[in-house]
Amino acid sequence: MPVTLLHIRAARERIAGKVERTPCVLSQSLSERTGSPVHLKLEHHQTTGAFKLRGASNAIAALSAKERSRGVVAASTGNHGRALAHAARLEGIRAVICMSRLVPENKLDAIRRLGADIHIVGNSQDDAQQEVDRLVAEEGLVMLPPFDHPGIIAGQGTLGLEIMEQVPDTAAVLVPLSGGGLASGVAAAVKGVSPGTKVIGVSMALGAAMKASLDAGRPVQVEELPTLADSLGGGIGIDNRLTFAMCRDLLDDVVLLAEDEIAAGIRHAYEEEREIVEGAGAVGIGALLAGKVSMTGPTVLILSGRNIDMALHRRIVCGEAATATERTA
Repeated sequence: MPVTLLHIRAARERIAGKVERTPCVLSQSLSERTGSPVHLKLEHHQTTGAFKLRGASNAIAALSAKERSRGVVAASTGNHGRALAHAARLEGIRAVICMSRLVPENKLDAIRRLGADIHIVGNSQDDAQQEVDRLVAEEGLVMLPPFDHPGIIAGQGTLGLEIMEQVPDTAAVLVPLSGGGLASGVAAAVKGVSPGTKVIGVSMALGAAMKASLDAGRPVQVEELPTLADSLGGGIGIDNRLTFAMCRDLLDDVVLLAEDEIAAGIRHAYEEEREIVEGAGAVGIGALLAGKVSMTGPTVLILSGRNIDMALHRRIVCGEAATATERTA
């Protein structure tokens, strides 16, 4: 494995004091529904509203003085950009975030408030990545990608360490799956501590690039489509170096959710758990509610982020929207 338990433990020491150790709480409603203990890892309570701060903080902390002087750049669907902007501002480093037109306005505003430069390019993560490549070549910025980077993966893996400390008898962890930085890091940590614990990736049915790549046996491109789980959009990169292989070797299963199942997860989080989560953060709940995961014992669901457009959230919890295309209907 390119990222091991040793790397993840080192990352935890590196980012100590820069990120929150988030709570892991028992869900009475989901435990009663499934007949087994279900715990919610409240990572959406993280400082920037999502898990991404862990990886960004670890990658920033590892930069040399020369690299810091050049500034950093990344493509993002929103949460990585916000985390990188936050971590860079704390260190006095310039940050440029490249995003497609599919990124919700609320996420753009949050990044702007942190002082990062924003470049909006095209209609996909692949388009945004081309702008990143241009800035690296022409301006010498240091690329810190959202997932396919050892420092990012190790930082995200610290979440897995916390889970195993908070619920030592965990039988399964449900982790939101996109480019695989969170899933591979958490899986490396969880299986490094408890090899028998299952790690299951959960994604949306619309444009699930990692699932399509795993099915094909190699990284493949998929069409990026509007989805309630917008943070899970984008490809994994045809030249993916790390996360594809780690997800292939470490994940026990991958399940996909329809848009109405994601919406059901958002509604349940709000109505039963009193938590506001974005679509990507609700996929674990949605998978349990849809019966797409078999319970084998204590299960932990990672609520990965809360950065949802609140107008859309209101429509979802009121039953007026069940797809991303109904955002402004």
